Amino acid sequence: MSAQAELQKLILDTLKADAAVMALANGAYDRVPSSPWGPDSINGYISFGPTDVVEDDADCIISGEHTVQIDCWSRQVGMVHAKRMVDAVKAALHEQELTLAESALVDMRVTMRRVVADPDGLTSHGIVMIRAMIEEVET
Repeated sequence: MSAQAELQKLILDTLKADAAVMALANGAYDRVPSSPWGPDSINGYISFGPTDVVEDDADCIISGEHTVQIDCWSRQVGMVHAKRMVDAVKAALHEQELTLAESALVDMRVTMRRVVADPDGLTSHGIVMIRAMIEEVET
């Protein structure tokens, strides 16, 4: 499995297993279903945004700096719910002792959190940027 795919699976599995995150989100999705919002008491979900990798190879080491955007969507009134969601995502992922199956996760940090109003006028959009340094297995 590629390091990018491993990282995405790790992030998704970690978010789904985190009780604090799932108390605020109807789900965390790689592919968002047609009705992701859930009950009015939650009315939010998490999905993946853009990702990129910058190669960072050194002598005999294949590595990359991976950037992943996690999107937190809320339809609760105001932006408080979306802010709680981005904070919970940070707590679940920032500098945690997580491991990949094949590659080596050197470190993972949340580098930015932002909450903005969506153009639809109903939705708050939380954005969490994650940077992960990964040493890949040679194939």
